[in-house]
Amino acid sequence: MTHKIIEDIEKSQLKESVEDIQTGDTVIVHKVIMEGKKQRIQRFQGTVIKKKGSLSRASFTVRKIVDGVGLEKTFLLHSPLVSKVEIVKRSKVRRSKLYYLRDKIGAKANRLKDRTEK
Repeated sequence: MTHKIIEDIEKSQLKESVEDIQTGDTVIVHKVIMEGKKQRIQRFQGTVIKKKGSLSRASFTVRKIVDGVGLEKTFLLHSPLVSKVEIVKRSKVRRSKLYYLRDKIGAKANRLKDRTEK
């Protein structure tokens, strides 16, 4: 009984249109940042290394390398603070979690092959 009620509430909180993000995609996430009373949009570009959850609790983790240091951020897919997600490149991967990219630095971290649709 309670599962049905929770599921109905979560379905009402879903966004109308969401990109189909897959693990291995290179994406640009546009996030709303509040600075005092002002709002601005900050872009974060990187590779999706993990997807998790379902319905309104769905999240994904994006990794990029800044000055030789790996930086990971986790975003809620249906959050009102995530205004837009753009897919820059789709890559072919064989795993659902790309944790092995944490050990790679530089060009080796970006060796994912492009996925061509047939």
